[in-house]
Amino acid sequence: MIAKVHVKKNDQVVVISGPESIKGKQGKILTVIPKSGKVIVEGVAYVSKHQKSRRQGQAGGIYQKERAIDASNVMLICPKCGKATRTSHKVTLSENEKGEQVKKNVRVCKRCNAEIE
Repeated sequence: MIAKVHVKKNDQVVVISGPESIKGKQGKILTVIPKSGKVIVEGVAYVSKHQKSRRQGQAGGIYQKERAIDASNVMLICPKCGKATRTSHKVTLSENEKGEQVKKNVRVCKRCNAEIE
């Protein structure tokens, strides 16, 4: 079953729970994995990867790689008010290039009621 994730790629988020080393850190979402309900946040959680050299001249070693954390452990930062917030959804009407009205589902900040997109 694919879980509904409340954040999207390129959203600015803050980590609200987890180990003390990542709690309170902010970053941009690089990848969303809806199948497992996880997100990868830039500069927040790392794992060490041991890489063996495969060809002559290629360096091996231990590399830091960003790891996935659960989407429920992050909270969206509203671009208008700059605070961590929960979101709600609102259906708005907009016109497409043909002049027809189209329903669009938009995320809304629960603190300042600004549309997030």
